[in-house]
Amino acid sequence: MLNVQQRTLLLIAGCVWLFAGLNVLRLGIIAYQTLATNYALYLGSFVIFCLFATMFLKISHKHTKRIRAYAHPQAFWRFFDMKSYLIMAVMMGGGIGLRASGLVPEFFIAFFYTGLGLALATAGVAFIKNYLTFSEQDDHTAIPAQVQTRMQTTVQPTVQTKEVDA
Repeated sequence: MLNVQQRTLLLIAGCVWLFAGLNVLRLGIIAYQTLATNYALYLGSFVIFCLFATMFLKISHKHTKRIRAYAHPQAFWRFFDMKSYLIMAVMMGGGIGLRASGLVPEFFIAFFYTGLGLALATAGVAFIKNYLTFSEQDDHTAIPAQVQTRMQTTVQPTVQTKEVDA
């Protein structure tokens, strides 16, 4: 009843990451609106985006590979593994706690949340792209076609002949 196909898990993951990213991005933009224009902060947002996008895209690739390896439909919450749920809970709790405590200045929220939100949303888009390009005919255990082609062209069968003494 709660089980879904691999392709659907990719869509769920994409929606969750995209929704989270857009919400974090929204908080960063709201914080920017309270500040005077500061190009150094914009650069900071870009740096944060680059750092986290690299990490989140690797994570999305890892999860896509894991999801594609499922042989049977899975529970809809299996788009993450337990470790990822724990990381998400710590990040959300930490972010909410930092904002609520007032320990970090508004400029930090502006540049950090904007870069982080864009990176999360980018990973969401990557999951959705994987959902859109997913093929049910793909055999999750097969060697990709381009690797098979390379193997066929580089590995030539050798035939050994035995010399016979006359």
